[in-house]
Amino acid sequence: MPKARKKKVPITSDGRDIVSPSSNPQTTRAVIRRFHVLLKKQGQLEHKPTTASNEAELKKISEEVASMGGLAVYQRMSSIGQGSDRGGGSERVLINWLVNMGFSKRDNTSKLRLLEVGALKPDNYASCSSWIDATPIDLRSRHPAIREQDFLMMEANENQGKWDVLSLSLVVNFVPEPRDRGRMLCVAHNFLRESGLLFLVLPLPCVENSRYLTLEHLESLMIAIGFREVEKKLKQGGKMAYWLYRKVKRDLHSDFRPFRKRCVCRQGNSRNNFVILLQDQ
Repeated sequence: MPKARKKKVPITSDGRDIVSPSSNPQTTRAVIRRFHVLLKKQGQLEHKPTTASNEAELKKISEEVASMGGLAVYQRMSSIGQGSDRGGGSERVLINWLVNMGFSKRDNTSKLRLLEVGALKPDNYASCSSWIDATPIDLRSRHPAIREQDFLMMEANENQGKWDVLSLSLVVNFVPEPRDRGRMLCVAHNFLRESGLLFLVLPLPCVENSRYLTLEHLESLMIAIGFREVEKKLKQGGKMAYWLYRKVKRDLHSDFRPFRKRCVCRQGNSRNNFVILLQDQ
């Protein structure tokens, strides 16, 4: 019986960060979760005063991230999770909502300007290019067509009221600091045109099993920022939650006090600590 040929590895690769599109879904999710834990902890430590113990912990985290293949592997794993064999990316939910709202009938002269934050692939909206003008950005771009950009560092005056649609899909939950999560939502409100749309995607446990955040609490927080819920999709016991919000005029007297500090909404040792906090207006 002839020997099976070994798959050739491109000479530009060292072989350590190769992840097959057919990688086991459970393995893929486990690796992504571990990266999330490590990078979240890294971000929290970087905001703390420099001490010997913090430096040692940061070094341990960096070594573990490197041993897993680095951020290139994390991004590649996340991209695999968006593959068609895994049910596709969250952009399908947004596209379906936009089509149902009649936006696909627009022509080339009135395309929707969409800012996709945390893009892993450059062509998520290629099938809608006749009516969507998408701009994908990410902190660490892995494709020339994805602009390497920190959303929170984008020029405020240049982007104020510029975008018709803004996508924050699995982005807010990846921000280490709770107040930066709230700031991200406030910046999104500022960047959207009047009546613009915000697409928000979170892992369902962020609102279904959090000690500090419930669906009702999130709704109140979004209203305070200046967003009205248009669509929502989630399944009890599922993994993901999707929302579409419309920008409305923010009440200048909105009370941010209930959202400035953690407030226990659920008891129990099995709860997670995800929370979104707002700063003073």
